[in-house]
Amino acid sequence: MGSLKKRSINLAGHATSLALEPEFWAVLQHAAAADAISIAGLIQRIDAGRGDRPLASACRVFALQHNQAR
Repeated sequence: MGSLKKRSINLAGHATSLALEPEFWAVLQHAAAADAISIAGLIQRIDAGRGDRPLASACRVFALQHNQAR
């Protein structure tokens, strides 16, 4: 896996920095495209359902689950 790639995402009106490996960003991009939404929109969905889990962890788990479901 590569080094972390940071992106700034607007969640609930606040700019949030999210750092993930490029491989996870690629899976999130694929999932967003499959749902015809932006990556920011997908991350907003993940954020809404993550509970107390850190956002980066929730995104990685989502990406793994997305790949397993394919």
